Amino acid sequence: MVWETNRYKAPSKVPYAKEQIRDVFKRHDKNGDGQLSKEELDAAFDELGAKWPPFRAWFARQYADDNGDGFISIDKELSKLVQYALELKYILH
Repeated sequence: MVWETNRYKAPSKVPYAKEQIRDVFKRHDKNGDGQLSKEELDAAFDELGAKWPPFRAWFARQYADDNGDGFISIDKELSKLVQYALELKYILH
Protein backbone atom coordinates (compact mmCIF):
# COMPACT_ATOMS: atom_id res chain seq x y z
CA MET A 1 0.00 0.00 0.00
CA VAL A 2 1.32 3.46 -0.93
CA TRP A 3 0.44 6.54 1.10
CA GLU A 4 -0.03 9.90 -0.57
CA THR A 5 1.88 12.03 1.91
CA ASN A 6 1.70 15.22 -0.17
CA ARG A 7 -2.06 15.15 -0.10
CA TYR A 8 -2.16 15.88 3.63
CA LYS A 9 0.35 18.70 3.85
CA ALA A 10 -0.66 21.68 5.89
CA PRO A 11 -1.22 24.81 3.86
CA SER A 12 1.89 26.92 3.53
CA LYS A 13 2.12 29.96 5.78
CA VAL A 14 2.26 33.08 3.66
CA PRO A 15 2.97 36.36 5.42
CA TYR A 16 1.11 39.54 4.57
CA ALA A 17 2.87 41.77 2.06
CA LYS A 18 3.50 45.43 2.88
CA GLU A 19 0.74 46.58 0.51
CA GLN A 20 -1.77 44.15 2.02
CA ILE A 21 -1.10 45.42 5.53
CA ARG A 22 -1.38 49.01 4.33
CA ASP A 23 -4.76 48.16 2.75
CA VAL A 24 -6.01 46.56 5.98
CA PHE A 25 -5.23 49.71 7.95
CA LYS A 26 -6.70 52.06 5.32
CA ARG A 27 -9.87 49.98 5.17
CA HIS A 28 -10.32 50.37 8.93
CA ASP A 29 -10.52 54.17 8.77
CA LYS A 30 -14.29 53.70 9.02
CA ASN A 31 -15.26 57.35 9.47
CA GLY A 32 -12.95 58.55 6.69
CA ASP A 33 -11.22 61.22 8.79
CA GLY A 34 -7.74 60.20 7.64
CA GLN A 35 -6.79 58.90 11.08
CA LEU A 36 -6.92 55.55 12.84
CA SER A 37 -8.45 55.68 16.32
CA LYS A 38 -7.85 53.15 19.09
CA GLU A 39 -11.03 51.28 18.10
CA GLU A 40 -10.11 51.28 14.41
CA LEU A 41 -6.60 49.99 15.22
CA ASP A 42 -8.08 47.28 17.45
CA ALA A 43 -10.28 46.11 14.57
CA ALA A 44 -7.38 46.19 12.09
CA PHE A 45 -5.13 44.10 14.33
CA ASP A 46 -8.01 41.69 14.90
CA GLU A 47 -8.30 41.25 11.12
CA LEU A 48 -4.54 40.68 10.86
CA GLY A 49 -4.83 37.85 13.38
CA ALA A 50 -3.39 39.37 16.57
CA LYS A 51 -4.05 37.28 19.68
CA TRP A 52 -4.74 40.43 21.74
CA PRO A 53 -5.71 43.23 19.33
CA PRO A 54 -6.04 45.98 22.01
CA PHE A 55 -2.53 45.17 23.25
CA ARG A 56 -1.09 45.34 19.72
CA ALA A 57 -3.01 48.54 18.99
CA TRP A 58 -1.57 50.16 22.13
CA PHE A 59 1.99 49.20 21.17
CA ALA A 60 1.37 50.35 17.60
CA ARG A 61 0.32 53.78 18.85
CA GLN A 62 3.44 53.98 21.03
CA TYR A 63 5.57 53.05 18.02
CA ALA A 64 3.98 55.07 15.23
CA ASP A 65 2.13 58.02 16.81
CA ASP A 66 4.85 60.64 16.31
CA ASN A 67 2.81 63.64 17.44
CA GLY A 68 1.29 61.90 20.50
CA ASP A 69 -2.34 62.73 19.72
CA GLY A 70 -3.51 59.12 20.20
CA PHE A 71 -4.34 58.65 16.51
CA ILE A 72 -2.36 57.31 13.56
CA SER A 73 -2.45 59.74 10.65
CA ILE A 74 -2.95 57.92 7.34
CA ASP A 75 -0.89 60.58 5.53
CA LYS A 76 2.01 60.99 7.96
CA GLU A 77 2.29 57.94 10.22
CA LEU A 78 0.92 54.99 8.25
CA SER A 79 4.31 53.89 6.90
CA LYS A 80 5.68 53.53 10.42
CA LEU A 81 2.57 51.59 11.50
CA VAL A 82 2.90 49.23 8.51
CA GLN A 83 6.57 48.64 9.37
CA TYR A 84 5.58 47.73 12.94
CA ALA A 85 2.97 45.24 11.69
CA LEU A 86 5.41 43.72 9.17
CA GLU A 87 7.87 43.02 11.98
CA LEU A 88 5.16 40.95 13.73
CA LYS A 89 4.99 38.63 10.68
CA TYR A 90 1.23 38.14 10.51
CA ILE A 91 0.15 35.23 8.31
CA LEU A 92 -2.63 35.34 5.71
CA HIS A 93 -5.63 33.31 6.80
